[in-house]
Amino acid sequence: MFNPYPYDDPAAINRPELSSETINSIISGTKETASYISDLLIEKLKSKTKNPVIALEGYISTQWEQTVNLISQNLRQKSVKVKAINFAKIYKSGSQLDEELSSYLKENREKDPVLLFGKLFKGSYEDLLDNIKLGQLETLLKETKDSDTGEVTIIYGCGCAIQRLRPLYDWVCYFDVTPKEVMLRARKGLFANLGDNLAKPIKALLRRCYYVDFEVAMYLRGDLIKKRDIDYYIASTNSDNLQLIPWTSFDKVMSSLVKYPMRCKPVYLEGVWGGHYIKRLRNLPAEMRNCAWVFDMIPLEVSIVVEAGKQLLEFPFFTFVQTEGPELMGQDCVNEFGGYFPIRFNYDDSYHSSGNMSIQLHSDHKYNVENYGEHCRQDESYYVITTGHGAKTYIGFNEDADPDEFIREAKKSEKEFTPVDYQKYINHVESKPGTQVMIPAGTIHSSGRNQVVLEIGSLTVGSYTYKMYDYLRADFDGKPRPIHTYHGERQLRKERKTQWVKENLVQDPQLVRSGNGWAEYIVGEHDLLYFSLRRFEFENSIEDNTNGKFHVLNLVDGEKVVIRSLDNPELSYTQNYLDMVIVPANVGRYVVKNLGNQPVCVHKTMLKDGFSNEELFID
Repeated sequence: MFNPYPYDDPAAINRPELSSETINSIISGTKETASYISDLLIEKLKSKTKNPVIALEGYISTQWEQTVNLISQNLRQKSVKVKAINFAKIYKSGSQLDEELSSYLKENREKDPVLLFGKLFKGSYEDLLDNIKLGQLETLLKETKDSDTGEVTIIYGCGCAIQRLRPLYDWVCYFDVTPKEVMLRARKGLFANLGDNLAKPIKALLRRCYYVDFEVAMYLRGDLIKKRDIDYYIASTNSDNLQLIPWTSFDKVMSSLVKYPMRCKPVYLEGVWGGHYIKRLRNLPAEMRNCAWVFDMIPLEVSIVVEAGKQLLEFPFFTFVQTEGPELMGQDCVNEFGGYFPIRFNYDDSYHSSGNMSIQLHSDHKYNVENYGEHCRQDESYYVITTGHGAKTYIGFNEDADPDEFIREAKKSEKEFTPVDYQKYINHVESKPGTQVMIPAGTIHSSGRNQVVLEIGSLTVGSYTYKMYDYLRADFDGKPRPIHTYHGERQLRKERKTQWVKENLVQDPQLVRSGNGWAEYIVGEHDLLYFSLRRFEFENSIEDNTNGKFHVLNLVDGEKVVIRSLDNPELSYTQNYLDMVIVPANVGRYVVKNLGNQPVCVHKTMLKDGFSNEELFID
């Protein structure tokens, strides 16, 4: 389960040019936000029209009560009658929803020992609501709108701005929360699942969130954005310092940002095999035990920070994707991947760590669709950034290994907690900086200890990682880490052995183009992967063109570069070592210029030409 460390990286700030009108329209502060909304309602009453009704909609975990109470206090001080309705009361009961959703959250500990997996819910908020209660609320709102009693009505809660009720509101305010903050709130016990009065145990709560609650919330947010039915966007990650932005201003922030190369705000996670390279590089808190994963650009887990005057606005990256998808990714990409950003990026840091990552594999398209209702197969790749003594990357089986024997040993280990001589079975390549390893679904693999790798993977929203062996390690909670031999056995590609790996998955760089002091190479490309992995090598600068497809650039060797639009030179981002920068599809021609004193290497990821292939993902 996603368990972010509660640290906010101050370095990833985007600075698009914004008008003073846009900047000045932003209201900062929770009390100030409540006052602005209160004044809005009072002005509506002064116009002597019908009773005003406002909806406070938001993402899962939004903390409504403080804002609702402040608005109510403000209104009552002005002798205005106010009625606040918690939309949570309109849901079916928790027990009824548990029964109705059980097919999406099956309990089979043979297949899924710790009940981690499930199936994506394809319904909407309406499927979770009590139709009788919803009808009664709709009638009440219609009667309220048709009367002139000088009373304000506030409807608040997840789902209150569904299409059926939307015409009854004078305004819709959307409270957004970053994915990291949602998880931190879950672990603090600050919210329960939709329909529940009390929170489930944390793992059950997060499982239900992933497969149901997050799905319906993202769909509604996307629908509101698409139809421009949000009047005020409220950044509510910090519930003590809300930021209210009129939608027209928020839209201008988004449309300005998408013209620039940009960086997401990283999320850091500890892990039992975690290392210390990035912890030192980025000055992470001393209290962190280690840093195993760095989510620099996991689309559904990271956020974007924008400087607006003296204020910093933070919002989920996926909100940005839902708002500016075609400009960010290209229309063909939006159409093909259903609006999702189709590639994910993170670092795996086992540098000076206690051991390897688990011996694992991932599932293919058909398996993910049939078992989890997911959108895509799970392919990955590792690009080796830096290494220590004896670093290895494990990939495929040894040529003389018996995969069936390995499966038997892994199953025995899962049940009886016995060691497995994994090196007898699993092939490895010596890790050197610049080594690119492709990992199509079904390929057994592991990043070994004492290295940092840039992991690049396919769309798969969830991480379907089947651990076949994990060295009998316990997790931080003292319990053995879960093993998934049931699913792993069914997805393991036994034929992928040493020779096949050499010929297919670890390639020599292929020159694409070159000039005076610069070159571009393909370092990894295969029919099983819909993205191309490349590397820029240059002394002073190199030029490129997105040609309507986004690029993701990573400075893997060097001090500092600037990525700048050639047609609009004012649009740029200064990139430091290991920063991950997105060059939006609409940027077109751009240049990467070296600001340091040594030659540099920049890793580049892009969708392949003709990336559409119905065998790899859902249309």
